[in-house]
Amino acid sequence: MKHLKVLLTALALGVAASAPLQAQEGKKGGMSPDQYVERVEQAVGTLTAEQKTKIKNIYSKTMEDVRALPKEERKEKSAPLQKKQREDVRAVLTADQKAKFDAMPTGGGGKKKKDQ
Repeated sequence: MKHLKVLLTALALGVAASAPLQAQEGKKGGMSPDQYVERVEQAVGTLTAEQKTKIKNIYSKTMEDVRALPKEERKEKSAPLQKKQREDVRAVLTADQKAKFDAMPTGGGGKKKKDQ
């Protein structure tokens, strides 16, 4: 009985310790399609339901294409895919939204360059 308690305690601690690691792994792939749509909407203003659906589909397709690449080729070959994604998203926007979208940062892993 004592061994069972020790085993269950160890198992519970292992599960609790791995939860933050699993959460970090989920973040490695970037943002979700919904988060991307939200980011675009924050930059350009209110999007219609149709625009949101189209942008979500564009982003999902790009992420699918990037994940299909061998890992060693992703860094090199994902840039053209992301460029096409921006062009496709831009095509969904109104003229006013396009100007704001063009001013939107393109990403870069969330790291900011320090002023020198």
